[in-house]
Amino acid sequence: MNEGPYARLLGLIGCAIALLERVPYWVLAIPLRLGVACIFWFSGTTKLANWDATLDLFENEYKVPLLPPEIAANIAAGIELSTPVLLVLGLLTRPAAAVLLGMTAFIEIFVYPQAWPTHIQWAAMLLVLLTRGAGAISLDALARRFFLSR
Repeated sequence: MNEGPYARLLGLIGCAIALLERVPYWVLAIPLRLGVACIFWFSGTTKLANWDATLDLFENEYKVPLLPPEIAANIAAGIELSTPVLLVLGLLTRPAAAVLLGMTAFIEIFVYPQAWPTHIQWAAMLLVLLTRGAGAISLDALARRFFLSR
């Protein structure tokens, strides 16, 4: 039977899709973990670089509800400097992703609601990490193998 050019093209597309679907999750999880970690790490280190400017931002621009600016700034910096380390290591990935997803939602709702295109990207990456975990190349996977083998 003689296949037409469209049938061959569809066959090639089908093969390409099948190959892409065979990519292991851990290959995707590593850049997701690193990408999200960089976003929040850079924000945290920027806060530390000029703490007076950070306090001024929290007092005059961010205006976080219910928390004094000093406390909000410390909480934000603490989250932004601790959770990225956990993500890079793939340690407690789901809890770290949940905390950052909550922080992202808070920023979107109370601080920069007009920045939803950026925040939805962060949320999408974090939701994948929350639901699927760190992947096979992580301390989470190593801990799981260690504790399940006992």
